[in-house]
Amino acid sequence: MKNIAIFASGSGTNAENLIRFFRTSPFGDVRVVLTNRSDAGVIARAQSLEVESLVFTREQFYSSKKVLDLLVERDIDYIVLSGFLLLVPSYLLLPFENKIVNIHPALLPKYGGKGMYGSRVHKAVIEAGESESGITIHYVNPEYDEGDIIFQAQCKIDSDESPDSLAAKIHELEYEFFPNVVENLLKEL
Repeated sequence: MKNIAIFASGSGTNAENLIRFFRTSPFGDVRVVLTNRSDAGVIARAQSLEVESLVFTREQFYSSKKVLDLLVERDIDYIVLSGFLLLVPSYLLLPFENKIVNIHPALLPKYGGKGMYGSRVHKAVIEAGESESGITIHYVNPEYDEGDIIFQAQCKIDSDESPDSLAAKIHELEYEFFPNVVENLLKEL
């Protein structure tokens, strides 16, 4: 059984889905949720599911090893980014090489990079006239959304699609595939 840490910056719907999924998986257990925002909805979601949640500052993340120390103390084997908006520093990438994954709400390599998250992504995809979008699960490297792609799933974009309706389709793909892909990666460790 591998110990998982989830990093999130937002409401935490994917984090909640992962926590619930891994409660019955023999391959992983979500031990802690970490966030860089004290007002993030993911904190309440984690607490309601009795999973420890910890908040750190941007300075602690980039100018100290506090986050790494927290992970080591909790014997974390794997990190899952779920709506986490900060670039992961090298002091975390090195000890967790190929053990940090992220989910992105578009089909990378398009519509990725700094500032491309949430409704910004969906708006850009629609404005570009794309016929499909989807999700990309990828390894994390020193650049935003440029790690090796592990898995993608697609959905059709309708002619009357809005950023909100596309977001709903993307969330369905995330909920369906993200936990299973993470579990399969854990099986390989």
